[in-house]
Amino acid sequence: MEKYLYLLLDVFSFLIPFLYSFERKRLHFIQYWKPYFAAIILVGVFFVGWDIYFTIEDVWGFNDRYLVGIDIFHLPIEEWLFFLLIPYASNFIHYSLLYFFPSPRLGAKTVKYVSALLFLVAVSVAITNYNKIYTLCSFGLFSLLMFLQIIRNYSILRRYLLSFLIILIPFYIVNSWLTGSFTDEPIVYYNDMENLGIRVGTIPVEDFFYCFSLLYGSVLLFEYFKRTSNES
Repeated sequence: MEKYLYLLLDVFSFLIPFLYSFERKRLHFIQYWKPYFAAIILVGVFFVGWDIYFTIEDVWGFNDRYLVGIDIFHLPIEEWLFFLLIPYASNFIHYSLLYFFPSPRLGAKTVKYVSALLFLVAVSVAITNYNKIYTLCSFGLFSLLMFLQIIRNYSILRRYLLSFLIILIPFYIVNSWLTGSFTDEPIVYYNDMENLGIRVGTIPVEDFFYCFSLLYGSVLLFEYFKRTSNES
């Protein structure tokens, strides 16, 4: 049974949001599947390439004990599914919160200052840890995303920052499972020479910035696809 653990984490994380996507009386999220999956797949291509390279370079790796044993380009099938199913489930939380609780949002000036602060912190960490490839890439990509946010001033972030705090709850549970909080050995293990060595529980701090870039990047792209499809 333990060989299916990562696969089960993927499937069960996705299952409830997937089933609720068919609910017709309220959110009816199935209507957005085409632009939503297009955004997830396009962003996922970048992150899968990153993942393959880091796996080859032993920045991180996967424990065969918890895998079904099917690999594609050095990545287990469970990891491929991760980039399809987890962003779907995570950002479904954002759109559900937006539907049921539309009012709470941060002020435009607050988001501008928060974005600038996060940019400065992320750039500083990336530059001062340029010799740690996971730290450099995770904080570097996050800083680029924050720079883009500062330049373009996307209003989406006024609400997404609040949603992300909620998304962090299932993220923490699933990622804790992957990194060994509830198993004898971690499902995903890290080379601590390539990161800061700072863990939140068993999760490297870089994972939180990696997660935000993956999810917010797909939301920005989804909103763009949705807007252009409505205009056509």
